[in-house]
Amino acid sequence: MSALLHHPGYEEERLRRLSEQLPCRELQAGMLLSLMGQPHQYSYPSVFIYGHRSSGKSHVMQVLLKELELPHATVSCVECVSVALLFEQVLLSFFGGDAASLLPRSPSLSDFVRVYRQQCSQSPAKQTRYIVMEKAELLRDADANLLPALLRLQELVEDNVTVILLTEIVWDRFRPNTGCFEPLLLHFPDYSKGELQQILSRDKHPSYSAEFYSSYINILLGVFYSVCRDLRELRHLAALNFSKFCEPLAEGKVKETDTHKLWRNMEPHLKKAMQTVYLREVSSLQWEQMQQMEEKENGAMRGLSAHTHVELPYYSKFLLIAAYLASYNPARTDKRFFLKHHGKIKKTNFLKKNEKTSNHLLGPKPFPLDRLLAIFYSVVDSRVAPTASIFSQISSLVTLQLLTKVSHDDQLDSPKYKCAVSMDFIRAISRTVNFEIVNYLYDFL
Repeated sequence: MSALLHHPGYEEERLRRLSEQLPCRELQAGMLLSLMGQPHQYSYPSVFIYGHRSSGKSHVMQVLLKELELPHATVSCVECVSVALLFEQVLLSFFGGDAASLLPRSPSLSDFVRVYRQQCSQSPAKQTRYIVMEKAELLRDADANLLPALLRLQELVEDNVTVILLTEIVWDRFRPNTGCFEPLLLHFPDYSKGELQQILSRDKHPSYSAEFYSSYINILLGVFYSVCRDLRELRHLAALNFSKFCEPLAEGKVKETDTHKLWRNMEPHLKKAMQTVYLREVSSLQWEQMQQMEEKENGAMRGLSAHTHVELPYYSKFLLIAAYLASYNPARTDKRFFLKHHGKIKKTNFLKKNEKTSNHLLGPKPFPLDRLLAIFYSVVDSRVAPTASIFSQISSLVTLQLLTKVSHDDQLDSPKYKCAVSMDFIRAISRTVNFEIVNYLYDFL
């Protein structure tokens, strides 16, 4: 594999160390080295690297730049919420704090180019400078001239600089309608099952043999590979569940070679772990505590879903509580429950003649988004601004199938939802935030 990283501009020993740090990505690293050329040579102005999450894009770039000691600036488009921060970070990485201080308070692209050229004339590049833009898809929301300028920055600043864009989407969704300089495209494919096995097996436990840990990874991938191919998530799951896999071995019940017995002991545990894939609010300690609680709980609690013990973000809990109240309370009762000065209203005054059946027996009813938010702001115990975070948490609850979206996708103005959790589940969630939900349910008046 290391033969793929032969390059006349670098020492063999350094390339060998590179190969060891880039398992299953030697081909992509070799292509990047070919594109970059020797350190003193001019490189291509811009390179566009795309691939799914956890396909090794950022890791390969950072290892190459650090091991080869190439001048570079790594910019996260998530952290740089304005172009001023982006320009400042690039100048700071290449020329130091004095250069970054030359930018005006709200710099334009012309200001950045002017300062860069001024600094470049004082300290010209002896090697190619690289600007790595992580999460580059966010550049599409920036000023219309920023992306085209970055793609041909080498020409604008008259310096040996290359811009590398790292993203999860294809170039066709980047290309501006007005046209721009076309970068070189490099695709990072997903890791295959064999490659994931090879990479994850490198994290072997020091107390056990490499063959034993490799057999554990093989079992883990047999369960999770069909639903999750994210290397970071699989590595988290491997570390989370290994102690359970080793329990029979530590107790002396089986040997390392008894893979079948170890698998039979591990299978129900892995099936429970399937419920928390990507739900990273659950830490390793919380997962172990959850398993201990399930083993000790009495018969009455065994009927509850394992999701009952899953920890949600604070405001997501209140959003779920508000959704449950909106699903099972008639809309006309909101004034009684959530308005402080509603006066005295008797239940018989707003009870329809034909309303004799419990709302919990009829099932959840759909409700609009504005009603959900109105109840949420009434029940939450602190003032919360209607930020994008609140709306993203609603989307997360839909993704986790705790809420169900019942309106069509084209109804953007008034989406409707249903709450998809049980009474036991919502009572367990309510107890974690000291909210007595029964006092706010119409059926229990």
